[in-house]
Amino acid sequence: MTTQVQSAFLIRNDNKIRWGLRSVSKNKGIFVGAASRDMFLDLKLANRHGLIAGATGTGKTVSLQILAEGFSNAGVPVFCADIKGDLSGIAMAGVEKDFLEKRAADIGFSKKYKYEASPATFWDLLGEQGHPIRTTISEVGPLLLARLLELNDTQEGVLNIAFELADDEGLLLLDLKDLRAILAHVAERASELSKHYGNVSKASIGAIQRRLLVLERQGAENFFGEPALNIRDFLRTTHDGRGMINVLAADKLMTAPRLYSVFLLWLLSELFEELPEVGDPDKPKLVFFFDEAHLLFKDAPKALVEKVEQVVRLIRSKGVGVYFVTQNPLDIPDAVLAQLGNRVQHALRAFTPRDQRAVRTAAETFRPNPDLDTERVITELGVGEALVSTLEGKGIPSIVKRTLIRPPSSRLGPVTKAERRALIQASPSFGVYERTKDRHSAYEMLQQRAEEAQRQEERQAEAEEKLWKKTGEPRRTRSGFQLPDFGRDDSPRPSSRKTRTKRRRSRDTAIEVGLKSAARSIGNSLGRALVRGLLGSLKRGF
Repeated sequence: MTTQVQSAFLIRNDNKIRWGLRSVSKNKGIFVGAASRDMFLDLKLANRHGLIAGATGTGKTVSLQILAEGFSNAGVPVFCADIKGDLSGIAMAGVEKDFLEKRAADIGFSKKYKYEASPATFWDLLGEQGHPIRTTISEVGPLLLARLLELNDTQEGVLNIAFELADDEGLLLLDLKDLRAILAHVAERASELSKHYGNVSKASIGAIQRRLLVLERQGAENFFGEPALNIRDFLRTTHDGRGMINVLAADKLMTAPRLYSVFLLWLLSELFEELPEVGDPDKPKLVFFFDEAHLLFKDAPKALVEKVEQVVRLIRSKGVGVYFVTQNPLDIPDAVLAQLGNRVQHALRAFTPRDQRAVRTAAETFRPNPDLDTERVITELGVGEALVSTLEGKGIPSIVKRTLIRPPSSRLGPVTKAERRALIQASPSFGVYERTKDRHSAYEMLQQRAEEAQRQEERQAEAEEKLWKKTGEPRRTRSGFQLPDFGRDDSPRPSSRKTRTKRRRSRDTAIEVGLKSAARSIGNSLGRALVRGLLGSLKRGF
């Protein structure tokens, strides 16, 4: 239940600052900021997803930070990516600053405002600035892997055949060397596999192998392997009931944007598969902030966009809220944008026709406010201001309000290297993921098969050698027939003239047989010609 009282408030409306009255709501949700009334994000509707948008430098990161703090204080674990490195400061208490104190006073938040750290765990796909995050090739699957490798349809088809063959033959695909091994195995058996799985192009396999090499140089080998991430480690709460904020160090990861987007989509898929159905809980089980969301949809094939739409639509029932953070609302496909009920829109710049379309799109997605020209105000918002609309009641969006965003309680700016190191070592996940494991998988299995096949060939060749020496019979080689070496002590020797003649005859090559036949034919022809000539001479004499 929400009750309201009136209090004095510094109102900024249409670029005019005046003192007035605002409604102060006693709400159990997350306090976002203040307009003509306090703006809260209702925890019961927080799993209906959301959007934080705005141009660079307008305050998106601070909005993300205060929402993450609010969810954590409510006992909800959070996952977010730290793109620029400054979000890591959420793990340390804020430092008193004049502009923060002034903002708290302007919105009537001074009495409740305090500086405190939030519980945080640092993660890093590269394993440099946090606990390593790994998963297996099999868990990622061919669809996301094809997206990561930027494969065309033909190459993706070959990759699907490799995965299918691995499943049929019980070959575990855990890391990149396993994938390379199975691709080489498919190339060796291309003609055989084409009959059962479809056409296998060796050229496509070569292209995939080259893409894997590029991916490996970008550091992806650190992502694929074991021990694989246990999703439950993202759902921790502290002893005092606060939710853990899981911060992914992504400043270096952004040099490989495909890896970043595929990782986050894989994480969403894992959450969807692992978590049970909970319907509409009183608060989310986990909130997921997807920063630089445009990277997920840029040049994405239709199948991938449909998968994102499906996951976003269905993961709500698992108690997971997904919040996209991006510069431009046009970066989000309409089918996904329509599912984002809680919105914080910072300033947009309308310099180009595309920017102007983005402003119109953003304005049209809000519930209209008769006292506010939404499209115009979007271009006039200052730093730390936003148009805010959250779901309330039965999931109906609130009327959009021009809002002063509350100041964060944690530090604005990054942690130091020493602070980060201390936080990592104090984490309950420390020591679990730091050391890699290399199980017996496809690479070792195929290598073992190859060695066994080689040993079998050697045993067969040895048996043939013994049989050849024992019988003394010639054997066919690429250059013709080969005889045993009778000069050696262990070579069989003919025991009689008859045997030698028989073996000598058997040693005649096809060429020798042909020459003998031709000689006999020529001899017979010459003989007949001489007889006919002699008889002709006798007749003429008579």
